[in-house]
Amino acid sequence: MECAMSRIIEIRSYNLKPGTRADFHAIVSERVLPMLKRWQTDVVAVGPSLQEDDSYYLMRCYADLNDLQQQQDAFYGSDEWRQGPREAILALIDSMASVVIAVDEATLAGLRR
Repeated sequence: MECAMSRIIEIRSYNLKPGTRADFHAIVSERVLPMLKRWQTDVVAVGPSLQEDDSYYLMRCYADLNDLQQQQDAFYGSDEWRQGPREAILALIDSMASVVIAVDEATLAGLRR
């Protein structure tokens, strides 16, 4: 599912426990991204920070704030997440922050990898 003309992007930044980025990346790549795809979440970009050794990011696109809330409530409330990679992921995170911004199609296309 790809975003259309005027959408929002959530940029989530993770500060990981020192030395855990490789493990975090493996879990995201092997378990979380396939789940997000099954849940038809539009992942714009994901990966390790270029500047910080213990940072990682995830960008997801939504139609609007209501869509973001509904999709995330369903995903994070699901048995697949709770009984799947949730504990392993949370164990590697020191803190996280999210920023939500509006984007146009040109900006969205530039952010996609």
